[in-house]
Amino acid sequence: MAVSINSVPTTDQLPVVVIGAGPIGLAAAAHLVERGIEPLVLEAGPAAGSAVRDWSHVRLFSTWGEVIDPSAEKLLAPTGWVRPDGATYPTGGDWADKYLQPLADVLDDKVRFGAQVTGVARAGRDRIVDSGRDEQPFTVHVTTADGQEERITARAVIDASGTWSVPSPIGADGLPALGEKAAAEQISYRVPDLKDPAVRARFAGRRTAVVGSGASAFTALAYLAELAKEEPGTHAVWILRRGIGASTYGGGEADQLPARGALGLRAKAAVEDGYASAATGFRTEAVERGADGRLVLVAEDGRRLDPVDEVIVLTGFRPDLSFLSEVRLGLDERLEAPTALAPLIDPNVHSCGTVYPHGVNELSHPEKDVYLVGMKSYGRAPTFLAMTGYEQVRSIAAAIAGDQEAAERIELTLPETGVCGGAGLFDEPENAEQSGGGCCAAPSTLQIGIGAPASSGGC
Repeated sequence: MAVSINSVPTTDQLPVVVIGAGPIGLAAAAHLVERGIEPLVLEAGPAAGSAVRDWSHVRLFSTWGEVIDPSAEKLLAPTGWVRPDGATYPTGGDWADKYLQPLADVLDDKVRFGAQVTGVARAGRDRIVDSGRDEQPFTVHVTTADGQEERITARAVIDASGTWSVPSPIGADGLPALGEKAAAEQISYRVPDLKDPAVRARFAGRRTAVVGSGASAFTALAYLAELAKEEPGTHAVWILRRGIGASTYGGGEADQLPARGALGLRAKAAVEDGYASAATGFRTEAVERGADGRLVLVAEDGRRLDPVDEVIVLTGFRPDLSFLSEVRLGLDERLEAPTALAPLIDPNVHSCGTVYPHGVNELSHPEKDVYLVGMKSYGRAPTFLAMTGYEQVRSIAAAIAGDQEAAERIELTLPETGVCGGAGLFDEPENAEQSGGGCCAAPSTLQIGIGAPASSGGC
């Protein structure tokens, strides 16, 4: 809703701007509608779930029953929408086409596509000014698909824009490795769709480095192993900054998200069957191009890997905070997550168990009525679940509506992860045996693949 200079609505008559029409942004809109509050969802892409569509070929490790928000389902039900089988696992494409787009269609003009948010501020106040700050509405700066600029006035802002647009680089210090940008044509930051003939040709019969230790890396390894069975000469080199231990491949059969456990076991099979080898304790410092055009990864300790044709970097994502520079955020200095949330999700501390359900109290900032939700609320931390985001926006919508009791009530029980191995312990393998939680036995040492012996630390 664009407000003209001549109209001066009260703050509670203004919409709540939601940034991003992904799963959590659209769920936020559904909860606001349920509360009688007008949302306006601004999506930079051309369709609902634009980021999800980028990995449409990847199957979720959560079932349909875990990725549909209850308030969103209430909006969809009167339209004749048929709920998918709750026990089955959707792909990203399924999620976007069978749930997110129908939800956006129901919300109708409450969702705008091709609307890139470039700034958020208090009307007439930069971040320095204290006087009258909380009484001012927000002004949201938007650039449309045709390059036009707009200003939208809002009572609150919920940023559900995610982290997909900012993948982490290959450099172990968090910055691009020397030569990484120059080798951009041979480096990708997404799980490849090997059913696409052009993408398949890029990796078939070639040697590919996969950098990362999470579910995305597992998926890439599993995909490349399947390709290797059909295309001789295809091989993956798995680059891990840590050693290999019992927790490297996730929770396996102990994981209460069974598909995630199975994914880790597929990655393990890829290595054990010889379709992938592992370089452990390898922290990339440089990417060099040989005379033949292939790439050589160089570690901080001077180790050099055999040349590869392609590199897939799956080292996580980080939030884009640039357009929030004029609002006052309280963020953890390491994770870039809300200060009160960070201790609950910090991979340097948590090696087992769950992330506690949380809501408005953990997601509030010094700037009143601005919230980061969904994957963006986790900053650089991994293991976000859609169910967590749905609970976040339920709580926030209740708070905006003035229902503090509902906002502070926890309405979610998360499954145990069954996964151990805190990221902060990889330099101190002896700590892995002492870490709390008790969900796993002490990991064993395993010699595998290229490079130094694996330690007993986590993945």
